[in-house]
Amino acid sequence: MAELAASPADLRALRTVIDGPLAEIAGRCSRYLAERWPHDALVIFTRECTGRPRKVAGAAEVVDRVGIGELEAVRSALAPGEHAELTARLGEQPRRVWAVLDHSGMLLVLVPREPARPVRHAAELAARFGIVATSIRQQVAQASPEYLTEARAASAERARAVAELTAAHEATLTAVLATLRATGLDDRQARAAATETASAALLAARAGRATERALAEEPPAAAFDRLRAELAPVLRDTEVLFAAPGAGAPLPGEIAVGARAMTTAVVLAFAAQPGLRRLRVGWEHADAALLIDVRDQESGALDADALRRTLEGRVRTLRAALEIEALPGWGSRVALRLPLAAPAARRERGALDRLNRREREVLGLLAAGRRNRAIAAELGVAESTVKFHVTGVLKKLAVATRGEAAALGVRAGLLPGEP
Repeated sequence: MAELAASPADLRALRTVIDGPLAEIAGRCSRYLAERWPHDALVIFTRECTGRPRKVAGAAEVVDRVGIGELEAVRSALAPGEHAELTARLGEQPRRVWAVLDHSGMLLVLVPREPARPVRHAAELAARFGIVATSIRQQVAQASPEYLTEARAASAERARAVAELTAAHEATLTAVLATLRATGLDDRQARAAATETASAALLAARAGRATERALAEEPPAAAFDRLRAELAPVLRDTEVLFAAPGAGAPLPGEIAVGARAMTTAVVLAFAAQPGLRRLRVGWEHADAALLIDVRDQESGALDADALRRTLEGRVRTLRAALEIEALPGWGSRVALRLPLAAPAARRERGALDRLNRREREVLGLLAAGRRNRAIAAELGVAESTVKFHVTGVLKKLAVATRGEAAALGVRAGLLPGEP
């Protein structure tokens, strides 16, 4: 069957999918694919995003229940670059799905609106998802402040939920085991079978916690090895001493991603100096922080102002400390200190992390008492666009009125001009 040709309008629509906040890319992708590949739910599963490896859109009974284990099972059924129709467990139920595994390892799963309908133009679907997957990978690699904010909020949210759920499972199953092991009970065979079931469930709960941790955290040495491999092509003509971090607790995923992106930016700034011959790149895991140190003994011609501007958004987002020294004739040094623990945020500030950049601007203006027409004029958009963003703000903050949203914005200090 001939594949679909991409028209200019279709390419413009595809651009809208990849040109926007990463946190909302599943919804944009779902709307883009819906006409040609009608579906009730869409899931993108990627290990690239440590904050939200599952990006979902559609039916709540699927997307609210889909588990990482279920997605791993679908992923393991496909080879990289392969697409297939199959029956898989998704959202705690067997469902007919259309699945695409990109060459990067990123997975797309669609739950078709008509389960019996075969997927049409599957290769075209795979090609278009490949563009989306590439965009996701690039956005993560760049570690924009918006991505880091979203990832940090998601990591904290997931860690708390996993800890609470695991603790509840362990308490319940431990109580069951204690009861079943009591010597006063009869029917040894029934007790043995129940004990085996409860033990298996306890192991599964602990395994689930381990899987979540593997997605949300990265060992320091492994993160540094990835950095070294990424920098190798850039520093081909430079003698580099890589000082790897010693043993330490795993790094939160967003810290590992941010540290690699920031170190790369620093190294590129050093490489821009004429005649760079030797460079030292080091990480150290100490005092509940990751320390990054890059230095040379060359001209000392590092453009410190340009480098500060490059790093400032990520430095602010990760609450990092930055020091830059450039001594003409002696050399240059850049030091970064990234705290590993997320800040203890108030509930309002945690809720704000669910908003994208434009929604935060709108909320700040709501908090300042602006009406829709005034907000539209200040932001240079249509009033209908402001209404759309206000609706999104109310939904994400789980409030019913503009006044409630404005109150949350005021209490969180989100006024025009605030971060």
